[in-house]
Amino acid sequence: MAKMLTGQEHHLAAAEHHESAALHHRNASKHYQEGDHAQAAHQALIAHGHAQLASRHANDATKYHVEHHSDSGVS
Repeated sequence: MAKMLTGQEHHLAAAEHHESAALHHRNASKHYQEGDHAQAAHQALIAHGHAQLASRHANDATKYHVEHHSDSGVS
């Protein structure tokens, strides 16, 4: 069973996935410049996966905020 994250934890997870995506994008660029296109594509695919996870965590952070603070009048 997956642990339910708070809004802050979702934001932190999103940031970690953004950092991982950036690392893999840099690796993809390096491999591409070296002519290793297969490894570049592999790294780019991993980066894409981390970017998608970051986006999901960002969306979940928004949902958490709306669920827990929707009655406060904050939009």
